Amino acid sequence: MSSATVLEDPRINSRIVTAYRQKTPGSADLSAQAQDLMPSGIAHDARHVDPYGVYIARAQGPHKWDVDGNKYIDYFGGHGALILGHGHPKVAAAIAAAASDGSQFGASHPREIGWAKAIQRLIPSAERVRFTSSGTEATLMGVRLARAFTGKGTILRLKGHFHGWHDHMAAGYSNHFDGTPTPGVIQGIADKTVLCMPNDTAGVTAALETNKDIAVVILEPTGSSFGQLPLTDEFVHALRELTTKHGVILMFDEVVTGFRTSKGGAQMHYGITPDLSSFAKIVAGGMPGAAITGRKDILDLLDFKVSAALGREKIGHPGTFNANPISAAAGIAALTIIAETPVNETADAVCGDLRAKLNELLAAERVPWAAYGTTSGFHLFLNPQNRAIDPRQFDPFAASFEELKSPPQHTINRMRLAMLVNGVDLNPRLGGFTSCTHTTADIDATVAAFKESLHMLRAENELPA
Repeated sequence: MSSATVLEDPRINSRIVTAYRQKTPGSADLSAQAQDLMPSGIAHDARHVDPYGVYIARAQGPHKWDVDGNKYIDYFGGHGALILGHGHPKVAAAIAAAASDGSQFGASHPREIGWAKAIQRLIPSAERVRFTSSGTEATLMGVRLARAFTGKGTILRLKGHFHGWHDHMAAGYSNHFDGTPTPGVIQGIADKTVLCMPNDTAGVTAALETNKDIAVVILEPTGSSFGQLPLTDEFVHALRELTTKHGVILMFDEVVTGFRTSKGGAQMHYGITPDLSSFAKIVAGGMPGAAITGRKDILDLLDFKVSAALGREKIGHPGTFNANPISAAAGIAALTIIAETPVNETADAVCGDLRAKLNELLAAERVPWAAYGTTSGFHLFLNPQNRAIDPRQFDPFAASFEELKSPPQHTINRMRLAMLVNGVDLNPRLGGFTSCTHTTADIDATVAAFKESLHMLRAENELPA
């Protein structure tokens, strides 16, 4: 092979990568600096991009601008936290007012009461609320509460579902589907976790009937990664019936679905009352903050007086930034807007329009991929087995776990770079979230960017033949 041939090989010298580097020199410089400061130069695994990710300087509504001045239509959406878009004026004003009062009192404050009431207004199952600083902390507290309440030690999870990065949740999300511990997790913790396949009612039934040590069933109620691997309504309702029958706690992880699937989260959407629920992202108006909510008798395990009266040991729960006043202010403002305006309906409608137009384009371009999702979320199915599909008729329930969960990473990375070159930021799964600030013009511009990105990938032989 001649040197000229090598230079023309797009897999070695990608025009997409070249165009991305030319557009983002400021981000490249900052990434190089970050490599000497942080592992991989990033603060969150989802921000890993090859050769580097963009560095954002500011954002407003559905748009953000990087340090080089490039404008992007944003579907990363603050990892799903920004259903109101970036910098909503009422949320920003609430944050500014709270910040001027002080950021940390080392004491209770009025805003935490308002925040808890704002959650209860939308989530009827939230008989009690306990604030944490992150979704990971909320699910960790939920597991501890369930174990203490039931006197059992095992948790049942669904393969592919993400519940934070603490030890109990490390395996079975993106790897270690056999339940073996990931690096740094001891075998004993892995032994106390049962992993079942999504939508496998028979498998869950068998696990609950044979393992009487299961304390809690925890799940992302619309399916892994906001429905990238969707769950059927029948399966979710079956979980409620089975957990009730076996005296097991049912916990909805609504860190993403909360206040997005509907004003009252996935539990309102399904008409199911879980025993415990975890919330983050939207619950704090895009600021750091989270909560575990649920039945009073379960959360009473955190209550000093109740524990003393019953003669039992209280579960300890400190946390310097629990119910931080600035996060509380943002949460109150955001949840009030969601309660009183058609935020969800607007975000859902614009996302439905986006999915439909992407599928029309894929059909016209004869690319056997598909856009799918529910409410205000969308995912791209890259069809790794190259099956014959009509994007406009795609049924994600007809695809296998492996097809949905293990798309070709090289193609994903190239498409993300191409879309950034064309002014659109998607998340690492080639999907994202819409907000109530995305417009028809944003959707049409996104579809145009997607068309150009498909042409760029086709030129590099990255699309199915």
